[in-house]
Amino acid sequence: MANYSDIRGYRVKYLSSDPTLNTSTEGQVWYNSTSGTLKSLVQIKAWSSGGNLNTGRRFLAGAGTQSAGLAFGGYSTANSNATEEYSGYNWAAGGNLGTARRYLAGAGIQTAGLAFGGFSTANTNATEEYDGSTWTAGGNMGTTRSELAGCGLQTAGLAFGGNVPPYSNSTEEYNGTSWTSGGNLNTARAELTGAGIQNEGLAVGGEAASAVSAATEEYNGTSWTAGGNLNTARDGLAGAGLQTSGLVFGGLAGSNTGATEQYDGVSWNNVPSMATARRQLAGAGISSAGLGFGGYTTTAVANTEEYFSSIDNYNPSSTDAWASGGNLNTGRYGITGAGTQTAGLGFGGYFPFKNETEEYNGTSWSPSGNLSTARSIPGGTGTQTAALAFGGFAPPGGATTATEEYNGSTWSGGGSLNTGRYAMGAGGTQTAAFGAGGTGTGNTEEYNGTSWVTTNPLNTSRNGQGGCGSQTAGLVFAGGTPSPSSATEEYDGTSWTTVNSMNTARNDVAPSQSGTQTAALGMGQPVATESYNGTNWVTTVSMSSPRTSVGGAGTAAAGLGFGGYALPVGLTTTEEFTAGGPASPTGVAASTLTTS
Repeated sequence: MANYSDIRGYRVKYLSSDPTLNTSTEGQVWYNSTSGTLKSLVQIKAWSSGGNLNTGRRFLAGAGTQSAGLAFGGYSTANSNATEEYSGYNWAAGGNLGTARRYLAGAGIQTAGLAFGGFSTANTNATEEYDGSTWTAGGNMGTTRSELAGCGLQTAGLAFGGNVPPYSNSTEEYNGTSWTSGGNLNTARAELTGAGIQNEGLAVGGEAASAVSAATEEYNGTSWTAGGNLNTARDGLAGAGLQTSGLVFGGLAGSNTGATEQYDGVSWNNVPSMATARRQLAGAGISSAGLGFGGYTTTAVANTEEYFSSIDNYNPSSTDAWASGGNLNTGRYGITGAGTQTAGLGFGGYFPFKNETEEYNGTSWSPSGNLSTARSIPGGTGTQTAALAFGGFAPPGGATTATEEYNGSTWSGGGSLNTGRYAMGAGGTQTAAFGAGGTGTGNTEEYNGTSWVTTNPLNTSRNGQGGCGSQTAGLVFAGGTPSPSSATEEYDGTSWTTVNSMNTARNDVAPSQSGTQTAALGMGQPVATESYNGTNWVTTVSMSSPRTSVGGAGTAAAGLGFGGYALPVGLTTTEEFTAGGPASPTGVAASTLTTS
C-alpha cells in the first residue's frame, strides 16, 4: 500500500504543537507528537438556511450584505413592488418600489439601495433610490431594458447587458443623479449577474445569442476585458463580492442548479452547492459571506441561504503583521494615499510642499504625473487609476479649495471645495466622494464628479482624522479637537452618528483608504494600529517604524502605510499590513482530527 510520501512526494511534518492555523496551512497534514494525533486543516465552505422572504418570488433584485440585505421587485403571480430588509436572521417589510417590476437589477446597501431597469407592462428605464425606508425616483437609464445586471453603490452604480430586445452589450454608469454611457460588454447577453464596484465590475454568465454563457468580463471603469470562464455555464444566476473575490450561485444549466463558484480574479473554483437548486434568484454580500434568496424551482420560492467561507479564528495579537515594502522615491510627510496594497497611490506632502505622485505595485514605487497644485495633507480617495485630491495646505501657507482628478497618469482640475481646508477625513470614489472636518470646520462636502455640495457637519469638529468608506456609508475617526481625540463617526449620506471610540486618542492618524464603514484600519501616530469591525475597535500589532503624518491606503485586511515624519526628516519607509484569517462560523478553528 502506498504511503503518504509516495502520494504527496514529501513526508508528514512531525511537530510538538499545532502550527498557526490560517489559509497557508489549508490542506496540510502534520503529526502532533504531544497529543499523538494526525491532523489536517480543511477550510469551511458551506451554505446554511436563513430566514425566508415574506413574499416568495423570482426575477427579483438584491443589494447589501449578508447581515443587512435588501430584496426588491420580482414576480410571483404578478409583478411585485415589495421591498424586504434582512437582519441576518429574518426579513422585514420595507417601503414599496414606485414601479412594480420584474427582471430588474440592483446595487448599493440596505440604507442606500438602487433599483433600475426591468419589465413592468413593458421594458422600463426607470431608476429608484432607497434611503432605508422609502424609494424615490432617480435619473432614467439611457437604454430601456430588462434582464440586466448591476453592481456598485447608489452614487456610483453600474448597469450592463440585458434584453432590449435583442440582447444588449450596453454599459451605463450612475453618479447618484444621472446615467452616462460606459464601455460596451464584449458579449451581448441577458439574465447575467454582476458583482464589484463601478470601476472594478464583474459580469458573469447569462444567455447570449440563444446559447447559455460561461463568459466572465472585468470592467476597469472604461472597458471590459475577458476573465476566466465559469465551470458551469448558466443563466438566471446570482452574484456577490468583488472583481478579485467574486461569488456566483444558482441558475439554469439545462436544469435548475445550486452550483456555487468563487472567483480569485483569474479563475473560478467550485465550492459546495446551495441546498435548493433554483434559477432567477437574487444575491448580496461578499465572497466569504454571501446571501442568496428567492428564485424559481417549480414555483416561486422564499428560501434564503447564507454562504460562509472561512478557515479559523481571527486573533489580531497573534496573526496580524506588518512587513517592510519598497521605499518611496521622495521622502515626505503629510502625504495622502488611495488605492490598494498592490495598486497604491501616494501624492502631495511636505517639506517643502510636494506635488510628486507615486504609484505602488505591491513591491516598489514609481513616479507618475505631478499634481498641478503642490500641497500637504490634502483629502484624497479613489483608486490608482481614478483618484481624487482636494483641499490641503498649499504655498505660500494656507488652505486651498483646489480639486484634482487622476486618470492613472495625469491630474486635471475638478470643481473647487466650498470651504478651503486641510487634514480632513475623506472617502468614496472619484465621482462620489466626501470630505469631512479639517482645519477650521466640521463641515461635510460631497463631490459628484463635477462640483461639491455642503451637507451636515460632523458631531465633533476636528482635523487630522482618518476617513474611508463610501459617500453613503462613510467613516471618520480620531483627529485633533485640538486635543487628540478617539471619537468615531459613521455617515449615511445625510448625517453623522457617533459610535464606539478608538482605544487610543490621536491626531494625524492614517486610514486604510480603501477600507469600509464596517472594516477599517487606523495606523500611525506614532505606531499604534487599530482595526474596526463596524462595532468596535481592536488594537492590533504596531507599525515597525514610529512616525506621524503617515500616508495610508489599502483595506482592513491588507493595509499600506508610507512616508511620515520622524525627527528630523520626512520618511520614505513603506510598510504592508496583513490581517489574520477571518472567524469561522462555528467560532473554532476549522480542522479535521484523526488519532494515530
